[in-house]
Amino acid sequence: MKILVTGGLGFIGSHTVVALVQQGHEVVIIDNLSNSSLDVLDRIALIINKKPEFYQVDVRDQQQLRDFFQNHQDIEGCIHFAASKAVGESVEQPLHYYQNNISALINLLKELTEIERCGLIFSSSCTVYGQADELPITENAPVKKAESPYGNTKQIGEEIITDTTKVSDLQAISLRYFNPIGAHETAYIGELPKGTPQNLVPYITQTAIGIIEELSVFGDDYPTDDGTCIRDYIHVVDLAEAHVVAVERLINQKNKTQFEVFNVGTGKGNSVLEVVKAFETSTGVNLPYKIAPRRSGDVVAAYADTTKANQELGWTAKHSLEDALKSAWKWQKNLA
Repeated sequence: MKILVTGGLGFIGSHTVVALVQQGHEVVIIDNLSNSSLDVLDRIALIINKKPEFYQVDVRDQQQLRDFFQNHQDIEGCIHFAASKAVGESVEQPLHYYQNNISALINLLKELTEIERCGLIFSSSCTVYGQADELPITENAPVKKAESPYGNTKQIGEEIITDTTKVSDLQAISLRYFNPIGAHETAYIGELPKGTPQNLVPYITQTAIGIIEELSVFGDDYPTDDGTCIRDYIHVVDLAEAHVVAVERLINQKNKTQFEVFNVGTGKGNSVLEVVKAFETSTGVNLPYKIAPRRSGDVVAAYADTTKANQELGWTAKHSLEDALKSAWKWQKNLA
């Protein structure tokens, strides 16, 4: 099967490319390199022993995208990662997030609906739930007013896909994932944010190796056991495998409706301070940190009920928090 991966040189995208190739699929990557690097292509090749087909295409540019699709009408599935993804940054730069995330999706849908049958996997997020009334969060939880522009782009994105499937043959799955962390076991690919990390684990590893002086823990007065936010941290390799089974479900026409939604997480929540302590325990590295003011856009707690993904996709997360943290630390040291 020939699968298009947009944003395929990014953190989750690169791991998903590896997982797809290892399952025997042919992969085509498009990426504008705005938050990634071309050397990731070489790193992927070190793992899978060949360099995937790659085109530098900006999905926001309709003409670039149209030109690409004119030469790739044989694509059977598309996994769409190309988007900006930081909650805090989206609060500071809302127009950038709306332009980047929404326009890219619309452009892509215009092209995909012209292909006879091409399944779409949409990279969504647990942020669509806002602060959920009940934990763990099921797919039936109400989609509340978003706490951040990033979360809102995911809500709007799902609405756009829903409306599109009603008037076209497009088949789609939205994977609402929780907090991806970790790196490939080879340490050839991992999370490499440009500038100051917006996500917890690269912030931790860059602090541990001395790039950042100390970790900022944003708020210790939340209504949790230790006062810090709780999230569901999933190993990126597990997350990548969920994308593979999801796109295979669409291509093999196993989906039950034109647009399906699945939570992808571990089903367990850990606080920020628990993650800090787990990192110290699993790596033997002491981590300097300070308590900083709350960060706008953060919800108190979010962790998944993954029953639907377990039963319908036959997928389950296999790696522990400690596994993910050790792999992230190995990746960070490999960069030094």
